[in-house]
Amino acid sequence: MSYIKTKGIVLKEMNVGEADKILTIFSKSKGKISGAARGARRPKSRLIAGTQLFCYSEFVLFKGKDMYSVNSCDVIEPFYEIREDLVKLTYAAHMNEILMDNVQEEQPSSKVLQLFLNSLYMLAKTGKSPDLITRVFEIKLMSILGYAPSVMGCLKCGREDFKDFYFSFEHCGFLCRQCTEGDRYALRLSEGAARAIHYIVYSNMKNVFNFEVSNSILLELEKVSKRYMKDRLDKEYNKLNFLKALK
Repeated sequence: MSYIKTKGIVLKEMNVGEADKILTIFSKSKGKISGAARGARRPKSRLIAGTQLFCYSEFVLFKGKDMYSVNSCDVIEPFYEIREDLVKLTYAAHMNEILMDNVQEEQPSSKVLQLFLNSLYMLAKTGKSPDLITRVFEIKLMSILGYAPSVMGCLKCGREDFKDFYFSFEHCGFLCRQCTEGDRYALRLSEGAARAIHYIVYSNMKNVFNFEVSNSILLELEKVSKRYMKDRLDKEYNKLNFLKALK
């Protein structure tokens, strides 16, 4: 038999039969894969803990004809704080939907996995703004996927002071005020928002969450990120509208 051992996080769980689950796992070595967890819903199953949504575990998998079978899983981080909090769960589900749509089957991406794990950790274990965590995730993910906006400075004249800058969706990056002529849909940015976007795109994974911004800058980041994802990914992600309706 061909077994593999890999760390991974459960992106989706689907109940089948009387006690089984079909899982979508984002694994370190195999990327996004499907796995059958037989008997995982039984109260005394050794698979019950590690096969829950957003649980990060070390899996031992057997490669079957159509999908993997979960032989065992040892929990590394359960992220139970997310499943027990409706607000945190909604933010995590939003990030998860983007991930599910844009990570290909059996295409490993350690950077994407690390970004998602770091985002869930910040959401579950810290008091950092869920909105800021989500904006960082969205903008950094786009960069990793190959859609990084050009935000080193003005795309046309090269200015790098971030003052009176606009985000051009047509040119996928920054333009200064003098260079935006004819770009009707460019969005004006405060200096703080421009610097925040630059930081997210170019910082390393270890430090990408190490900053804070005001609520007004958060709104600017949201406008840029939502429109940029819609244009590049051809889909509008609306799960977070549920939370706005509750406010």
